[in-house]
Amino acid sequence: MGAAYFYHLTRRPLVDTLTMLLGKAQGAGWRVAVRGTDAAALAQMDAALWRQGPEDGFLPHGMAGGLHDADQPILLTTSAETPNGASCVFSIHGADVSAAEVAALDRVCIMFDGEDEIALNKARSQWKALKAAGASAQYWSEESGRWEKKAET
Repeated sequence: MGAAYFYHLTRRPLVDTLTMLLGKAQGAGWRVAVRGTDAAALAQMDAALWRQGPEDGFLPHGMAGGLHDADQPILLTTSAETPNGASCVFSIHGADVSAAEVAALDRVCIMFDGEDEIALNKARSQWKALKAAGASAQYWSEESGRWEKKAET
């Protein structure tokens, strides 16, 4: 059974934190789906990830809808389907996740902009819904300048 990790972004841009966490997920051997809500925003993220990969390598990834979706270690998508067999889903830009996904996957990471009231409210409602469904959840904050776990259920 997995857990939902909520990442409250207040100091670094989404792409910086996502790049770091994708590198950790790749190091753990996980196949990943990065789920967004808008194809154009995901295309921008795709371009940013190619420019901003880790210093000692790159983050092999692709956009959903290609011929080799199943082969992608990291797949950027707007769909709840994970044709790459993802064991970890990153929710960005308010993409929905379910308690069933949290239970079935190794990890679900929900990343939200702490300066955006709509994003904050969406994350709060996701937290409440997942907790009500009995999902394990953790809240992480970077307010102190480094990532710290602030709450766990």
